[in-house]
Amino acid sequence: MEAPISNFIHDAIDKDLSEKVYDKVQTRFPPEPNGYLHIGHVKAINIDFSTAKKYGGTCNLRLDDTNPTKEDVEYVDSIMEDIKWLGFNWDNVYYASDYFPEIYECAVKLIKKGLAYVDDLTAEEIRQYRGTLTEPGKESPYRNRSIEENLDLFQRMTDGEFETGSKVLRAKIDMSSGNINMRDPVIYRVLHATHHRTGDKWCVYPMYDFAHPISDTAEGVTHSLCSLEFEDHRPLYDWVLKACDYPVPSRQIEFARLNLTNTLTSKRKCLKLVKDGIVDGWDDPRMSTICGMRRKGYPPEALIDFVERIGVAKAFSVVDYQILEHCVRENLNLHAPRAMAVLNPLKVTIKNYPEGESELLPVDINPNDENAGTKNVSFSKNIYIEKEDFMEVPVKGYKRLTPDNEVRLKGAYFIKVDEIVKDANGEVTELICTYDPASKGGNSPDGRKVKGTIQWVDANNCLSATVNMYDKLFTTSNPGDLEDYLENLNPESLVVLKDCKIDADLADAKPGDSFQFMRNGYFTVDKYSTKDNVIFNRTATLKDSFKIQ
Repeated sequence: MEAPISNFIHDAIDKDLSEKVYDKVQTRFPPEPNGYLHIGHVKAINIDFSTAKKYGGTCNLRLDDTNPTKEDVEYVDSIMEDIKWLGFNWDNVYYASDYFPEIYECAVKLIKKGLAYVDDLTAEEIRQYRGTLTEPGKESPYRNRSIEENLDLFQRMTDGEFETGSKVLRAKIDMSSGNINMRDPVIYRVLHATHHRTGDKWCVYPMYDFAHPISDTAEGVTHSLCSLEFEDHRPLYDWVLKACDYPVPSRQIEFARLNLTNTLTSKRKCLKLVKDGIVDGWDDPRMSTICGMRRKGYPPEALIDFVERIGVAKAFSVVDYQILEHCVRENLNLHAPRAMAVLNPLKVTIKNYPEGESELLPVDINPNDENAGTKNVSFSKNIYIEKEDFMEVPVKGYKRLTPDNEVRLKGAYFIKVDEIVKDANGEVTELICTYDPASKGGNSPDGRKVKGTIQWVDANNCLSATVNMYDKLFTTSNPGDLEDYLENLNPESLVVLKDCKIDADLADAKPGDSFQFMRNGYFTVDKYSTKDNVIFNRTATLKDSFKIQ
């Protein structure tokens, strides 16, 4: 992976290094292990890891496990798997819980300095006292407790004397500040819950805005890179580190988060999709999760290419999903092997082909890869073609198989229709055709022009497969902005095709393997696929009218 081009983050780092604020660069990716990573995290991961790489520095993975009621080892494992799959390797793994003792000591230090107090107000009362964007807040009646009383109460909170939510520790800053985050924020709360790493050792837990800057600086992070919603929290980040007397504090720099059309990243809303059975779990290929995109067949290199193309900016913007799909197609076009597949099969019998015989015909594995070579596919008297590749009464401009128009079978022969077989309902069930033996390889033996070329599969040597035709989950481009997002579900986001016919040599394909089904699109073997039940997921269509500017 090449070092990223310079951006405003790197400009700030260059300035810090030149002024000797820091003598190295250390970053971290700090997800909370309370859910699955999504496409927005790919941007953050790439920024954190590639920045450290550019400066020959260190990038750690740090799990922000300060809320034991929502966190689980399942999420820790999935986060690690996703980062590795994207192609990144962290230098160290840390947890915010590693720093609980130091964070706690900082809280005690603030109390002793008169900069923190224990508050008995309820959460609702604290919200009411906080004020608004246009009105200053009001001081808590417990704000001026003595240092001795606050130390005693905080110790009793720590000892488990008080119920969950009954008391909090707040920083004493400025209730009239124009930044609401600075109006005596809560930095510790009583919470009787078993932590996935520390068990029941603690019954008081630090809030994110308090734990994060301390964890960063204690870990040695020089540049704490985060998304733009934390910009208003930066004054508190800096205040905490100054008040706790850290001589060389970490520096927070914000970038615009990735906002992508046609995606839903809200954990609350995504959880409802999962719980209500609207999707097949967090790795459903219609989800914006990294594991969902992996199952769909998106290559990790395409995701990194995508976030690098959109760049690192400070201003809010929304990126068209077509850019991501364009990156996926570009990658798969270069790397995905080609395969014959017929999704809606129509039987064709070639009456003049020798009975009981078959032959092997060479086809390119990938014409864009000169080292890919060719493979052999079998051809016999009975084949399948796509139903849409035959039209009894053709519309204007139709260039495929008709009663009066022969076509080229990809890499095989010319065929023309002699007889049309229909069922009792008048549906075409079989075509009786003849082929031109002299047109082997799809070449014209006498110079006649055949405009249409279609794919096919040998009916005597193929696999039956189920193909999941995935499309966007929502009919609107901004589902994340809508509370009634469930009313905008796409009823055709998943169409399941049974008894599709595919190359016999795909029997050995493993889950995650991707192919271009000629003329149909890109498809990937699903995780539930077996030799007895072959399942493919559509990754992307072939058509791509989007142009990168």
